[in-house]
Formats: sequence, structure tokens, C-alpha cells
Amino acid sequence: QVQLVESGGGLVQAGGSLSLSCAASGRIFSIDAMGWYRQGPGKQRELVAVVTDSGGTNYADSVKGRFTISRDNAKNTVYLQMNSLKPEDTDVYYCNMGGVRLLRDGGRYDYWGQGTQVTVSS
Repeated sequence: QVQLVESGGGLVQAGGSLSLSCAASGRIFSIDAMGWYRQGPGKQRELVAVVTDSGGTNYADSVKGRFTISRDNAKNTVYLQMNSLKPEDTDVYYCNMGGVRLLRDGGRYDYWGQGTQVTVSS
């Protein structure tokens, strides 16, 4: 069993910054990809940023140059630093751990965090 705990988020004025973190716990051997997604009311969940186990990153065009994703493998934690926030960044942000390999288990699994609200006021 793997649990994800997200923290951070909240309310900020446009132009401000917020930081999110997501820590995974359980019988984890390794995690292939750690990412952040966001979803607004009536919208599909979309990728914000992802970082692979080799350190490669990918960002949505809308956040390039403003958001930075990073990971700490020893802590099974992924971070998202969000700068120059815009009202259109307002959404619920979800972390995702993809390709999680568990101890004494041959499978790979995906897990989602519970979501954290980010609200950017104009």
C-alpha cells in the first residue's frame, strides 16, 4: 500500500509564488516518474510537469519558464515551485507517482494524491 500526502497550495495574488510538495510512503522500491497535474471544474485533468527518475523534465507550454519541478528520490518526494502565478493557474493540483515498483512485488503501479487547491487572485 502506498500513500501520497500533498502539501502547499492556497491563495496568492497574481505574480506571487507558491510551492507544492508530495511525499509517497509505503513499501516503495523505486518510482519512475513523478508529476503534477491540475483540473478545474468541468475540465479534463491536464499535465503540468513531470520529472523522470533520470532527471528529465517536461512542462506544459502554459507553465514553461514559471514553474519548476524537482524530486528527492531518497524521500520519494516531488516538488513544484510555481512563480509568476496567473489567475488562469487556479485549479486543483494533483501529484502523480507513475511506475511505482514495490518491494517484493513484480508490478508497476500508478498513484494519485488527494489534490490541493491553488487559487490565484487578480
